[in-house]
Amino acid sequence: MASIRLAVPKTAQSGDIIEIKALIQHEMESGFRRGSRGEVIPRDIIVRFECSFEGVQIFAADFHPAIAANPLLTFHMRAEKSGRLLFEWTDQNGETWRDSADLEVI
Repeated sequence: MASIRLAVPKTAQSGDIIEIKALIQHEMESGFRRGSRGEVIPRDIIVRFECSFEGVQIFAADFHPAIAANPLLTFHMRAEKSGRLLFEWTDQNGETWRDSADLEVI
């Protein structure tokens, strides 16, 4: 089970550029490494991240085997109205993890 950590300001002034950080704890096994007995460790990676604000995608990223474990993404958005940010990660098998954070624009 992956664990998610988000860093999103609870409030922002209208027009401010805010920083958003999203981390998922995941091994991101590339499929190229071998275990202690020489067996290939099967590939297990997150392949897609998306962030939307009130249903509109504001950031997306595709991941590949070279991405390190526990990928941390940092991006920015302009705070124009209050709403909910939805964060979604999808792995190579179609399993999805989601979390959300509310932003109040004052």
